[in-house]
Amino acid sequence: MEEVRVLIVGAGPSGLATSAYLNHLSIPNIVLEKEDCYASLWKKRAYDRLCLHLAKEFCSLPLMPHSSSTPTFMSRATFLKYLDEYVSKFNIKPRYSRNVERAWLEDEEDGEMKKWRVEARHIETGEMEAYKAEFLVVASGENSVGHVPEVTGLDTFEGEIVHSSKYKSGKAFEGKDVLVVGCGNSGMEIALDLSNYGAHPSIIIRNPVSTYFYI
Repeated sequence: MEEVRVLIVGAGPSGLATSAYLNHLSIPNIVLEKEDCYASLWKKRAYDRLCLHLAKEFCSLPLMPHSSSTPTFMSRATFLKYLDEYVSKFNIKPRYSRNVERAWLEDEEDGEMKKWRVEARHIETGEMEAYKAEFLVVASGENSVGHVPEVTGLDTFEGEIVHSSKYKSGKAFEGKDVLVVGCGNSGMEIALDLSNYGAHPSIIIRNPVSTYFYI
């Protein structure tokens, strides 16, 4: 069993930010990540034309603001470059392919502080690893698994069904009719991308559209 002061589950932006600040304060920590890279949602499940919809001052991580030359609204590539520099600068070294399966707060022993016990399976080897930590930070996010709702007739639909997490660009849909379900940031931007590539997108939504203007 390996003991550490702080154990962090997840190497997305939140997990990286936590590790960076702890490293800055010289507090020992370990980051466990089930994927084979950090920021996997940005690297593996984001479409090519993705652009942040918040200004850069709201999208920086602790201790490293964006430079004056960075565009106000960053592209996916620009933000990934920033994350690469962040990980390097703060010497963050996640342990990849670790899937946390159990975590519990153990009982006190001889008046000592309760500690977290964590079991993680190494996905590549199948071996179980055990950790003990004073503090546990869960930064596993909420969008790691794409949700496709159960819709009557979907199982007999002969066309292609693509969740936004698997969508890359509209190039493959040129000249085709495409129905986009949902008009959040991803839905609206994907519809625009499809149109730019010569597809014929339509959007269907559950609720009335509310438009907000920010000045």
